[in-house]
Amino acid sequence: MIIKNLLRNKTIAQQASALKFKFPEWNVNFNAISLIAIGKIKPTSRSEAYTVEIKYFIIKKKPLVQVKILDPILIKNEKEEEIPHMYSQESLCLFMPKYNEFKKTDLICDTIIPWTSLWLYYYEIWHTTGTWLGGGLHV
Repeated sequence: MIIKNLLRNKTIAQQASALKFKFPEWNVNFNAISLIAIGKIKPTSRSEAYTVEIKYFIIKKKPLVQVKILDPILIKNEKEEEIPHMYSQESLCLFMPKYNEFKKTDLICDTIIPWTSLWLYYYEIWHTTGTWLGGGLHV
């Protein structure tokens, strides 16, 4: 029974509730078709705290997630290279939608937020080394 419940699609309200439970300091607003959450992520004890905005929608029965860093503003490295793994240098590329890596059965608080923290960790390393060590593919 528990496993069956874990595999069920999560409603927007369930996403919001889980997010607020796990990250009570985040601001979470939602309606029947979308969710917007804003909160802080600090990838390491030596990192800055980043203000993150997560937008979640269900479009044509597929989940759509958009993650932006609001503050501090992400910048190119000293070689003036574009920031890796971003869509139009605006939102983070955290997973490959075509491979169904994030599904409606997944909770944002258990996937998207940890993935964002990891992305920010690799972003900081990229600024230091000039090499993106986070792997992955980017379209």
